[in-house]
Amino acid sequence: MIKKFGLEDSKPIKTPMSPETKLTRDEDGEPIDNTKYHGMIGSSQLGLWYPKGTGIETIVYADFDYAGDYVDRKSTSGVCTFMGCCLTSWFSKKQTALAISTTEAEYVSVGKACQQALWMKQALVDYDINLDDIRVLCDNKSAIDLSKNPVQQLSANQTYSKSTTIPSRDNVQKGNISIEKVSSEDNIADILTKPLKREPFSLLRLGLNLMEPNA
Repeated sequence: MIKKFGLEDSKPIKTPMSPETKLTRDEDGEPIDNTKYHGMIGSSQLGLWYPKGTGIETIVYADFDYAGDYVDRKSTSGVCTFMGCCLTSWFSKKQTALAISTTEAEYVSVGKACQQALWMKQALVDYDINLDDIRVLCDNKSAIDLSKNPVQQLSANQTYSKSTTIPSRDNVQKGNISIEKVSSEDNIADILTKPLKREPFSLLRLGLNLMEPNA
């Protein structure tokens, strides 16, 4: 693979991107060949492992990178779902609206995570698996409070934009999902929102904190 893409003289690094890298749009650049790109990032050394007999406890992690796009200042949402120790779904996507605060950016991510949790809950019903509660974990207490009370205001002169996604309070009250706090260091979804330094990237990639998300 290294020879195929002419990378024999390239230096190896431990992370996909340096945290100091600032991406901007190249208006005069040539379009990216997606097929070639996917071929370059492929690897036989990394993959997903789904061991037999894993638990069915389902946890969804949500995180964000506030105003991380240096062109339009929009935030990025990251959401990943685990069943037991198995990663079952994930996505990293730029938010469509401009968040006016870190709380709102996380609130949007939590809303997407709740949608994913409810979808997973319904999908498991087809296999005669009924989960009473799916935990959604994020590291922003204000976003959690706002999820439980969408009319809450951040301050006397600042409210949340109309474009903000509102998680279903009814599903929280009914016990279908619960929104809880996790420490920033243990938030697995952080790896989906921005370039990380070597140590946190390695820890999150290996999932060392999955078994004790509240530690």
